[in-house]
Amino acid sequence: MRFTCSQQILSKALNTVSKAVTTRTTLPILKGILLETTSNNQLKLSASDLDLSIEKTISVDVSEPGALVVSARLFSDIIRKLPNETIEVEQLENNQIRIHCMASEFTIVGLPAEEFPNIGTVMEDQALLIEKDLLKDMIKKTSFAASIDESKGIIVGVLIDLSVDKMTMVALDGFRMAVTREKMENEQERKLVIAARILNEINKIIIDSEKSEKEESISLILDDKKAVITMEDTRIILRLLEGEFIKYNDILPKNYNCRVLLNKNEFLESIERASLLAKEGKNNLVKFSIEGESMEITSRSEEGTVRETVMIEKLGDNLEIGFNSKYVLDVLKVVTDERIILQFNSSISPCLIKPVEGDAFEYLVLPVRIANN
Repeated sequence: MRFTCSQQILSKALNTVSKAVTTRTTLPILKGILLETTSNNQLKLSASDLDLSIEKTISVDVSEPGALVVSARLFSDIIRKLPNETIEVEQLENNQIRIHCMASEFTIVGLPAEEFPNIGTVMEDQALLIEKDLLKDMIKKTSFAASIDESKGIIVGVLIDLSVDKMTMVALDGFRMAVTREKMENEQERKLVIAARILNEINKIIIDSEKSEKEESISLILDDKKAVITMEDTRIILRLLEGEFIKYNDILPKNYNCRVLLNKNEFLESIERASLLAKEGKNNLVKFSIEGESMEITSRSEEGTVRETVMIEKLGDNLEIGFNSKYVLDVLKVVTDERIILQFNSSISPCLIKPVEGDAFEYLVLPVRIANN
């Protein structure tokens, strides 16, 4: 294998595929990136942690085709530190590789390409086109609510629920639930669960690709155990989580005793200020006192107290209820609507956060018991 290419292009490609490299493995091959050159002046870079695999193809000048696995960390660090000039990469004997750029030359040890895991294929008869911006937005609005505790099983993932006229994404962790919906025509109904960790890496790749790739849509191909996401020269293969996701529609409350309409930004800024003291206490606790045309947001700790007032439009009962401020802020930071609705049933029941019109999103946040309840 021997090729030359731009340092900048190779560095960007390595940054993309490195998102699939794991450090939590005893298998040295999974800490590497597979470099494969072909006679048609293409270099394919591949990385895999067995749950997530990423392939990126770039144009290079190939003198000799070949394949070799290199240390992802070391090879990427070397390429990133080299000047923005032409780089020559040459495979030597004994699985060594030489990297040359201007006055710099490195020789590093690689591993045989044959030891790299077979990423596999997916039947391509169920392709679904999704707008990049739409998928990116839906991931941002849900993945934060998935559990980060691996022992929790399927709720470390995000449910993608495809119906004939829309796509719904759902995440929950036992303390809050995020639901977002977008209109989309689908040929068939399908439910799949993807680890939130993997979706967040996909989101980073989408953001990076927007700077260089012109296509506005990505292709999603599904089978029973895997999914493939394709965007121009990047292919992402991921393992779907197995099991049945919680029936989220059964959790969403259908009625309320107190309904509040307010300005989202004013609400967000008030909780951010109140949370400065909440962080000094327990559970990041803030208390909402809803009465008349205002909501008082208070917090106290050994460091002091804070009181914020937000003007509201209220329908129904007065209410005092406490929340972990972080869980409420996580929701408000991803909602783009100017005005939102909060619905409550009691001081020990979840709060439902939703748009003024429609059902584009619904967020459920469990309360924290407060002393006077």
